[in-house]
Amino acid sequence: MSSLANQLVRAEKEEIARAIRTLLGRPLVSRRSDPAAFDLIRKRRRPLIQWFDYFCGWRLVVEPREGYARLVKVRTEPSATRPARRRRASRAPFDRRRYTLFCLCAAELLTSPVITIGMLAQRVVQAAAVEADVPVFDPVKSAERVALVDALKLLEHHGAITVMDGATDSYLDDEGAKVLYRVDTTRVIRLLAAPVPPSRIAAGAAGEAGSGTLGELTAALSAESRYGADEPTETQRNLRARHSLVRRLLDEPVVYRADLTSAESGYAASLTGRRILRRAAEEAGFVLEERAEGFLLIDPDGTATDTRFPDDGSHAKVAALLLLDLLVSAGPITARRLHAEAGGLLRRFPQWAKAYQSDGGGARLAADALEVLTMFGLARRTGDRVAALPAAARYRVDRGTAVQEDA
Repeated sequence: MSSLANQLVRAEKEEIARAIRTLLGRPLVSRRSDPAAFDLIRKRRRPLIQWFDYFCGWRLVVEPREGYARLVKVRTEPSATRPARRRRASRAPFDRRRYTLFCLCAAELLTSPVITIGMLAQRVVQAAAVEADVPVFDPVKSAERVALVDALKLLEHHGAITVMDGATDSYLDDEGAKVLYRVDTTRVIRLLAAPVPPSRIAAGAAGEAGSGTLGELTAALSAESRYGADEPTETQRNLRARHSLVRRLLDEPVVYRADLTSAESGYAASLTGRRILRRAAEEAGFVLEERAEGFLLIDPDGTATDTRFPDDGSHAKVAALLLLDLLVSAGPITARRLHAEAGGLLRRFPQWAKAYQSDGGGARLAADALEVLTMFGLARRTGDRVAALPAAARYRVDRGTAVQEDA
Protein backbone atom coordinates (compact mmCIF):
# COMPACT_ATOMS: atom_id res chain seq x y z
CA MET A 1 0.00 0.00 0.00
CA SER A 2 1.36 3.41 -0.95
CA SER A 3 2.27 6.06 1.57
CA LEU A 4 -0.65 8.22 0.38
CA ALA A 5 -3.10 5.35 0.85
CA ASN A 6 -1.78 4.78 4.37
CA GLN A 7 -2.26 8.44 5.19
CA LEU A 8 -5.82 8.38 3.89
CA VAL A 9 -6.68 5.30 5.95
CA ARG A 10 -5.12 6.87 9.04
CA ALA A 11 -7.00 10.13 8.46
CA GLU A 12 -10.30 8.27 8.07
CA LYS A 13 -9.75 6.36 11.33
CA GLU A 14 -8.91 9.58 13.16
CA GLU A 15 -12.03 11.28 11.81
CA ILE A 16 -14.25 8.38 12.85
CA ALA A 17 -12.70 8.33 16.32
CA ARG A 18 -13.17 12.09 16.72
CA ALA A 19 -16.78 11.84 15.57
CA ILE A 20 -17.48 9.02 18.05
CA ARG A 21 -16.13 11.07 20.95
CA THR A 22 -18.02 14.14 19.79
CA LEU A 23 -21.31 12.26 19.80
CA LEU A 24 -20.59 10.77 23.22
CA GLY A 25 -20.08 14.25 24.64
CA ARG A 26 -23.01 15.77 22.69
CA PRO A 27 -25.59 13.17 21.63
CA LEU A 28 -27.43 15.82 19.58
CA VAL A 29 -25.23 17.68 17.09
CA SER A 30 -26.73 20.17 14.65
CA ARG A 31 -25.39 21.95 11.61
CA ARG A 32 -26.55 25.24 13.07
CA SER A 33 -24.67 24.95 16.38
CA ASP A 34 -21.52 23.19 15.12
CA PRO A 35 -21.28 22.94 11.33
CA ALA A 36 -17.79 21.38 11.33
CA ALA A 37 -18.76 18.58 13.73
CA PHE A 38 -22.01 17.89 11.90
CA ASP A 39 -20.28 17.72 8.49
CA LEU A 40 -17.77 15.25 9.91
CA ILE A 41 -20.55 13.05 11.32
CA ARG A 42 -22.52 13.28 8.08
CA LYS A 43 -19.48 12.29 6.03
CA ARG A 44 -18.62 9.29 8.23
CA ARG A 45 -22.17 8.32 9.19
CA ARG A 46 -22.05 4.74 7.84
CA PRO A 47 -19.08 3.51 9.96
CA LEU A 48 -20.37 5.54 12.91
CA ILE A 49 -23.77 3.86 12.78
CA GLN A 50 -22.08 0.47 12.62
CA TRP A 51 -19.72 1.24 15.51
CA PHE A 52 -22.42 2.38 17.92
CA ASP A 53 -24.70 -0.52 17.00
CA TYR A 54 -22.01 -3.19 17.36
CA PHE A 55 -20.29 -2.06 20.54
CA CYS A 56 -23.12 -0.33 22.41
CA GLY A 57 -26.43 -1.30 20.85
CA TRP A 58 -27.15 2.42 20.43
CA ARG A 59 -28.90 3.88 17.40
CA LEU A 60 -27.42 6.82 15.56
CA VAL A 61 -29.79 8.88 13.41
CA VAL A 62 -28.20 11.28 10.93
CA GLU A 63 -30.52 13.63 9.02
CA PRO A 64 -28.42 15.49 6.40
CA ARG A 65 -31.36 17.50 5.04
CA GLU A 66 -32.67 18.45 8.47
CA GLY A 67 -29.17 19.25 9.64
CA TYR A 68 -28.77 17.21 12.81
CA ALA A 69 -27.41 13.92 14.15
CA ARG A 70 -28.94 12.21 17.18
CA LEU A 71 -27.26 9.44 19.16
CA VAL A 72 -29.98 7.58 21.04
CA LYS A 73 -28.12 6.58 24.18
CA VAL A 74 -29.90 3.99 26.30
CA ARG A 75 -28.59 2.92 29.68
CA THR A 76 -28.89 -0.64 30.88
CA GLU A 77 -29.87 0.74 34.29
CA PRO A 78 -31.53 4.13 34.94
CA SER A 79 -29.24 6.81 36.33
CA ALA A 80 -29.76 10.30 37.71
CA THR A 81 -26.13 11.40 37.26
CA ARG A 82 -26.85 13.45 34.13
CA PRO A 83 -29.90 15.62 34.88
CA ALA A 84 -31.22 18.21 32.46
CA ARG A 85 -29.88 21.60 33.47
CA ARG A 86 -31.29 25.11 33.24
CA ARG A 87 -29.78 27.14 30.43
CA ARG A 88 -29.70 30.31 32.48
CA ALA A 89 -26.82 31.45 34.71
CA SER A 90 -27.31 29.04 37.62
CA ARG A 91 -27.11 25.87 35.50
CA ALA A 92 -29.04 24.17 38.30
CA PRO A 93 -30.49 20.73 37.55
CA PHE A 94 -34.13 20.39 36.58
CA ASP A 95 -36.57 19.64 39.35
CA ARG A 96 -39.74 17.59 38.99
CA ARG A 97 -41.81 20.65 38.00
CA ARG A 98 -39.48 21.59 35.15
CA TYR A 99 -39.38 18.03 33.83
CA THR A 100 -43.18 17.96 33.90
CA LEU A 101 -43.49 21.25 32.00
CA PHE A 102 -40.83 20.14 29.53
CA CYS A 103 -42.86 17.01 28.70
CA LEU A 104 -46.14 18.91 28.48
CA CYS A 105 -44.57 21.50 26.17
CA ALA A 106 -43.04 18.83 23.96
CA ALA A 107 -46.39 17.08 23.61
CA GLU A 108 -48.22 20.30 22.74
CA LEU A 109 -45.57 21.42 20.26
CA LEU A 110 -46.27 18.38 18.08
CA THR A 111 -49.57 19.89 17.00
CA SER A 112 -48.33 23.17 15.46
CA PRO A 113 -45.42 24.16 13.21
CA VAL A 114 -45.64 27.74 14.53
CA ILE A 115 -46.82 28.89 17.96
CA THR A 116 -46.60 31.82 20.36
CA ILE A 117 -45.50 31.51 23.96
CA GLY A 118 -48.94 32.66 25.12
CA MET A 119 -50.75 30.00 23.08
CA LEU A 120 -48.34 27.33 24.32
CA ALA A 121 -48.82 28.41 27.94
CA GLN A 122 -52.61 28.13 27.59
CA ARG A 123 -52.29 24.66 26.06
CA VAL A 124 -50.08 23.63 28.96
CA VAL A 125 -52.73 24.98 31.36
CA GLN A 126 -55.36 22.82 29.66
CA ALA A 127 -53.14 19.73 29.45
CA ALA A 128 -52.14 19.92 33.12
CA ALA A 129 -55.78 20.30 34.14
CA VAL A 130 -56.82 17.01 32.56
CA GLU A 131 -53.73 14.93 33.45
CA ALA A 132 -54.06 12.94 36.63
CA ASP A 133 -51.44 13.66 39.32
CA VAL A 134 -50.08 16.69 37.40
CA PRO A 135 -50.36 19.99 39.33
CA VAL A 136 -52.20 22.73 37.52
CA PHE A 137 -50.10 25.28 35.69
CA ASP A 138 -50.76 28.90 36.63
CA PRO A 139 -48.90 31.39 34.37
CA VAL A 140 -49.93 34.27 36.65
CA LYS A 141 -47.38 33.06 39.22
CA SER A 142 -43.83 34.20 38.62
CA ALA A 143 -42.31 30.88 39.76
CA GLU A 144 -44.43 29.01 37.22
CA ARG A 145 -43.33 31.30 34.40
CA VAL A 146 -39.69 30.83 35.41
CA ALA A 147 -40.10 27.05 35.30
CA LEU A 148 -41.77 27.25 31.87
CA VAL A 149 -38.97 29.47 30.54
CA ASP A 150 -36.40 26.94 31.73
CA ALA A 151 -38.23 24.17 29.86
CA LEU A 152 -38.50 26.28 26.70
CA LYS A 153 -34.84 27.37 26.84
CA LEU A 154 -33.80 23.72 26.90
CA LEU A 155 -36.04 22.99 23.90
CA GLU A 156 -34.39 25.95 22.15
CA HIS A 157 -30.95 24.59 23.00
CA HIS A 158 -31.79 21.27 21.36
CA GLY A 159 -33.21 22.96 18.26
CA ALA A 160 -36.75 21.71 18.83
CA ILE A 161 -38.01 25.29 18.72
CA THR A 162 -36.51 28.41 17.17
CA VAL A 163 -37.39 31.97 18.18
CA MET A 164 -38.67 33.87 15.15
CA ASP A 165 -39.66 37.03 17.01
CA GLY A 166 -39.14 38.23 20.56
CA ALA A 167 -37.14 36.61 23.35
CA THR A 168 -38.12 33.74 25.65
CA ASP A 169 -36.67 35.51 28.70
CA SER A 170 -39.19 38.33 28.28
CA TYR A 171 -41.86 35.95 29.61
CA LEU A 172 -40.14 35.94 33.01
CA ASP A 173 -41.52 39.37 33.89
CA ASP A 174 -44.51 39.63 31.59
CA GLU A 175 -47.24 37.03 31.16
CA GLY A 176 -48.34 38.86 28.02
CA ALA A 177 -44.91 38.81 26.34
CA LYS A 178 -44.98 38.27 22.58
CA VAL A 179 -42.67 35.46 21.48
CA LEU A 180 -43.12 33.51 18.25
CA TYR A 181 -41.58 30.06 17.74
CA ARG A 182 -41.01 27.82 14.75
CA VAL A 183 -41.36 24.17 15.78
CA ASP A 184 -39.27 21.28 14.43
CA THR A 185 -41.68 18.47 15.25
CA THR A 186 -39.30 15.77 14.03
CA ARG A 187 -36.60 16.91 16.39
CA VAL A 188 -39.07 17.09 19.27
CA ILE A 189 -39.77 13.39 18.72
CA ARG A 190 -36.05 12.61 18.50
CA LEU A 191 -35.44 14.03 21.98
CA LEU A 192 -36.91 10.92 23.57
CA ALA A 193 -34.22 8.25 23.96
CA ALA A 194 -36.27 5.14 24.66
CA PRO A 195 -36.37 1.84 22.76
CA VAL A 196 -40.12 1.65 23.25
CA PRO A 197 -42.34 4.67 22.45
CA PRO A 198 -44.63 5.59 25.36
CA SER A 199 -47.70 5.07 23.16
CA ARG A 200 -46.73 1.42 22.67
CA ILE A 201 -46.25 0.44 26.29
CA ALA A 202 -48.47 -2.57 26.85
CA ALA A 203 -50.98 -2.12 29.65
CA GLY A 204 -49.89 -5.41 31.15
CA ALA A 205 -46.30 -4.21 31.43
CA ALA A 206 -47.10 -1.03 33.27
CA GLY A 207 -50.43 -1.57 34.92
CA GLU A 208 -53.91 -0.99 33.55
CA ALA A 209 -54.31 1.84 31.04
CA GLY A 210 -50.59 2.57 31.13
CA SER A 211 -50.57 3.32 34.86
CA GLY A 212 -48.07 1.81 37.25
CA THR A 213 -45.10 2.74 39.37
CA LEU A 214 -42.30 4.87 37.99
CA GLY A 215 -40.03 1.82 38.03
CA GLU A 216 -42.52 -0.23 36.00
CA LEU A 217 -43.00 2.54 33.46
CA THR A 218 -39.24 3.08 33.13
CA ALA A 219 -38.64 -0.64 32.68
CA ALA A 220 -41.34 -0.81 30.00
CA LEU A 221 -39.86 2.17 28.14
CA SER A 222 -36.32 0.80 28.25
CA ALA A 223 -37.08 -2.83 27.33
CA GLU A 224 -34.82 -3.95 24.46
CA SER A 225 -36.20 -6.87 22.52
CA ARG A 226 -32.88 -7.77 20.90
CA TYR A 227 -31.71 -9.35 24.16
CA GLY A 228 -34.67 -11.71 24.50
CA ALA A 229 -37.24 -11.61 27.25
CA ASP A 230 -37.89 -14.62 29.44
CA GLU A 231 -35.48 -17.15 27.91
CA PRO A 232 -32.62 -15.40 26.09
CA THR A 233 -30.20 -17.49 24.05
CA GLU A 234 -26.50 -17.68 24.76
CA THR A 235 -25.88 -15.28 21.89
CA GLN A 236 -28.37 -12.79 23.31
CA ARG A 237 -26.83 -13.02 26.78
CA ASN A 238 -23.36 -12.34 25.39
CA LEU A 239 -24.70 -9.46 23.31
CA ARG A 240 -26.32 -7.90 26.36
CA ALA A 241 -23.14 -8.32 28.40
CA ARG A 242 -21.06 -6.66 25.68
CA HIS A 243 -23.40 -3.75 25.20
CA SER A 244 -24.00 -3.10 28.90
CA LEU A 245 -20.27 -3.23 29.71
CA VAL A 246 -19.24 -0.90 26.86
CA ARG A 247 -22.12 1.45 27.70
CA ARG A 248 -20.89 1.72 31.26
CA LEU A 249 -17.32 2.35 30.14
CA LEU A 250 -18.47 5.15 27.83
CA ASP A 251 -20.97 6.68 30.24
CA GLU A 252 -19.25 6.36 33.63
CA PRO A 253 -15.95 7.99 34.59
CA VAL A 254 -14.69 4.76 36.11
CA VAL A 255 -16.12 1.23 36.21
CA TYR A 256 -15.22 -0.91 39.23
CA ARG A 257 -15.16 -4.69 38.95
CA ALA A 258 -17.04 -4.93 42.23
CA ASP A 259 -19.97 -3.07 40.67
CA LEU A 260 -20.25 -5.29 37.59
CA THR A 261 -22.99 -7.88 37.22
CA SER A 262 -21.90 -11.50 37.01
CA ALA A 263 -22.53 -11.46 33.24
CA GLU A 264 -20.48 -8.27 32.75
CA SER A 265 -17.69 -9.57 34.96
CA GLY A 266 -17.53 -12.86 33.07
CA TYR A 267 -17.50 -11.09 29.73
CA ALA A 268 -14.73 -8.70 30.83
CA ALA A 269 -12.62 -11.64 32.01
CA SER A 270 -13.01 -13.63 28.78
CA LEU A 271 -10.46 -13.44 25.95
CA THR A 272 -13.16 -12.31 23.54
CA GLY A 273 -14.42 -9.65 25.91
CA ARG A 274 -10.96 -8.23 26.59
CA ARG A 275 -10.21 -8.10 22.86
CA ILE A 276 -13.46 -6.32 22.06
CA LEU A 277 -13.01 -3.77 24.88
CA ARG A 278 -9.56 -2.91 23.60
CA ARG A 279 -10.80 -2.71 20.03
CA ALA A 280 -13.69 -0.41 21.01
CA ALA A 281 -11.32 1.88 22.90
CA GLU A 282 -8.79 2.00 20.07
CA GLU A 283 -11.34 2.70 17.33
CA ALA A 284 -12.87 5.54 19.38
CA GLY A 285 -9.50 7.11 20.17
CA PHE A 286 -9.55 6.29 23.90
CA VAL A 287 -6.79 4.90 26.07
CA LEU A 288 -8.10 1.91 28.04
CA GLU A 289 -6.64 1.74 31.51
CA GLU A 290 -7.23 -1.64 33.10
CA ARG A 291 -6.36 -2.26 36.73
CA ALA A 292 -7.16 -4.83 39.38
CA GLU A 293 -10.00 -2.64 40.69
CA GLY A 294 -11.64 -1.84 37.36
CA PHE A 295 -11.52 -0.01 34.05
CA LEU A 296 -11.12 3.58 32.91
CA LEU A 297 -11.37 5.12 29.45
CA ILE A 298 -9.15 8.16 28.99
CA ASP A 299 -9.99 10.70 26.31
CA PRO A 300 -6.76 12.57 25.49
CA ASP A 301 -8.52 15.76 24.37
CA GLY A 302 -11.61 15.61 26.61
CA THR A 303 -14.08 15.66 23.71
CA ALA A 304 -16.23 12.79 24.92
CA THR A 305 -17.33 14.32 28.22
CA ASP A 306 -19.74 17.06 29.17
CA THR A 307 -18.08 17.71 32.53
CA ARG A 308 -14.54 17.51 33.86
CA PHE A 309 -12.61 16.93 37.04
CA PRO A 310 -10.41 18.53 38.26
CA ASP A 311 -11.98 21.78 37.14
CA ASP A 312 -12.06 25.23 38.69
CA GLY A 313 -15.35 26.01 36.98
CA SER A 314 -17.34 25.64 40.19
CA HIS A 315 -16.71 26.03 43.90
CA ALA A 316 -18.03 22.52 44.52
CA LYS A 317 -15.39 21.00 42.20
CA VAL A 318 -12.59 23.00 43.82
CA ALA A 319 -13.75 21.90 47.27
CA ALA A 320 -14.09 18.32 46.04
CA LEU A 321 -10.43 18.25 45.00
CA LEU A 322 -9.31 19.74 48.32
CA LEU A 323 -11.45 17.35 50.38
CA LEU A 324 -10.41 14.36 48.27
CA ASP A 325 -6.86 14.53 49.62
CA LEU A 326 -8.26 14.21 53.14
CA LEU A 327 -10.33 11.18 52.13
CA VAL A 328 -7.33 9.49 50.52
CA SER A 329 -4.89 10.18 53.33
CA ALA A 330 -7.15 9.80 56.37
CA GLY A 331 -9.27 6.88 55.22
CA PRO A 332 -13.04 6.71 55.75
CA ILE A 333 -14.24 9.73 57.71
CA THR A 334 -17.59 10.77 59.10
CA ALA A 335 -19.87 13.13 57.25
CA ARG A 336 -19.63 15.45 60.27
CA ARG A 337 -15.87 15.76 59.82
CA LEU A 338 -16.29 16.39 56.11
CA HIS A 339 -18.70 19.23 56.95
CA ALA A 340 -16.18 20.63 59.44
CA GLU A 341 -13.35 20.51 56.88
CA ALA A 342 -15.50 22.34 54.34
CA GLY A 343 -16.35 24.93 56.96
CA GLY A 344 -12.64 25.34 57.64
CA LEU A 345 -12.03 26.06 53.96
CA LEU A 346 -14.65 28.79 54.04
CA ARG A 347 -13.07 30.39 57.13
CA ARG A 348 -9.59 30.26 55.60
CA PHE A 349 -10.79 31.90 52.39
CA PRO A 350 -13.58 34.32 53.38
CA GLN A 351 -13.68 35.97 49.94
CA TRP A 352 -14.10 32.60 48.17
CA ALA A 353 -17.35 30.71 47.52
CA LYS A 354 -19.53 33.57 48.75
CA ALA A 355 -22.70 31.60 48.04
CA TYR A 356 -21.66 29.28 50.87
CA GLN A 357 -20.46 31.99 53.29
CA SER A 358 -23.47 31.76 55.59
CA ASP A 359 -24.87 29.60 58.37
CA GLY A 360 -24.76 25.97 57.28
CA GLY A 361 -22.52 26.82 54.34
CA GLY A 362 -19.92 24.25 55.28
CA ALA A 363 -22.45 21.44 55.26
CA ARG A 364 -23.86 22.59 51.90
CA LEU A 365 -20.39 22.88 50.36
CA ALA A 366 -19.43 19.44 51.65
CA ALA A 367 -22.66 17.94 50.27
CA ASP A 368 -22.10 19.50 46.84
CA ALA A 369 -18.44 18.43 46.81
CA LEU A 370 -19.40 14.88 47.78
CA GLU A 371 -21.94 14.84 44.95
CA VAL A 372 -19.12 15.71 42.54
CA LEU A 373 -16.85 13.00 43.96
CA THR A 374 -19.62 10.42 43.80
CA MET A 375 -20.49 11.31 40.20
CA PHE A 376 -16.86 10.83 39.15
CA GLY A 377 -16.51 7.51 40.96
CA LEU A 378 -13.98 8.87 43.44
CA ALA A 379 -15.85 8.54 46.74
CA ARG A 380 -18.85 6.79 48.20
CA ARG A 381 -20.98 7.44 51.24
CA THR A 382 -22.23 4.50 53.29
CA GLY A 383 -24.40 5.47 56.20
CA ASP A 384 -22.57 8.23 58.06
CA ARG A 385 -19.12 7.46 56.65
CA VAL A 386 -17.47 8.67 53.46
CA ALA A 387 -14.65 6.70 51.86
CA ALA A 388 -12.38 7.31 48.89
CA LEU A 389 -12.62 4.79 46.06
CA PRO A 390 -9.53 3.35 44.30
CA ALA A 391 -9.53 5.87 41.43
CA ALA A 392 -9.09 8.68 43.98
CA ALA A 393 -5.43 7.65 44.35
CA ARG A 394 -4.80 9.34 40.99
CA TYR A 395 -5.28 12.68 42.75
CA ARG A 396 -3.14 11.99 45.79
CA VAL A 397 -1.03 15.00 46.69
CA ASP A 398 2.69 14.24 46.40
CA ARG A 399 4.20 16.12 49.29
CA GLY A 400 7.71 14.99 48.47
CA THR A 401 10.34 13.76 50.87
CA ALA A 402 12.09 16.08 53.26
CA VAL A 403 15.87 16.01 52.91
CA GLN A 404 17.99 16.94 55.91
CA GLU A 405 21.54 17.96 55.18
CA ASP A 406 24.32 16.96 57.56
CA ALA A 407 25.68 19.76 59.67
